[in-house]
Amino acid sequence: MNTPKISFVSRLIGLLSPPRCIVCGERLTIGENVLCTRCNLHLPRTNFASSPYDNDMTRMFWGRVHVEKCAALFFYSPHSDASRLVMQIKYFHHPETGRQLGCLAASELIPLNFFDGITAIMPLPLAHNRERHRGFNQSRSIAEGISDMTGLPVIDGAIHRARFTESQTHKSRTERNENVENAFSLADAARLEHHHLLLVDDVVTTGATATACIRAIEQANDVKVSIFSLGFTRS
Repeated sequence: MNTPKISFVSRLIGLLSPPRCIVCGERLTIGENVLCTRCNLHLPRTNFASSPYDNDMTRMFWGRVHVEKCAALFFYSPHSDASRLVMQIKYFHHPETGRQLGCLAASELIPLNFFDGITAIMPLPLAHNRERHRGFNQSRSIAEGISDMTGLPVIDGAIHRARFTESQTHKSRTERNENVENAFSLADAARLEHHHLLLVDDVVTTGATATACIRAIEQANDVKVSIFSLGFTRS
């Protein structure tokens, strides 16, 4: 990945408003990005990429849809320190944070050969009205960070979020499944054929949304799917 040049304006902004750790709020030092060294060390990493074909996340999809392999950067629970990373992206409108965390995750997964065989990245689609309201798709921000590090292309628009669904946050497992049933539709099969896709999401809790999306993807010919999310919620 090419290292971007830092402009004079960017340096000036950094001096006037120095970047701070998303988790603890302390000022970041040279070489730190998004997270300070202490918070980075204490991030509750899943280490799923060490066993991507058989871990708690992969097993979640067994018997529902076929998934090649899965990984998540950290264990997610509401109101935890780690949850601030997702909150910063989704609710405080910082897509650049998603991209930076995508880069961080990819830098850790590359040495483990997690991306071997994967040919393209696909962010989990948002409903058009929700994306317009938010101004961006947080999953695409994460996907772009992974793409920056791996060089894999990002495929967007081949799957449509066919209808608006309510927030999954406070729903039970059964309600989550019902909420996203038939929520996705295949829009451009040709763009997905013969690919091994990495489906990217911000948090996987029950796997209901990813499962519904994969069912739409599977309507294309000769396509494989793996999954990456920043956070994974323990059941």
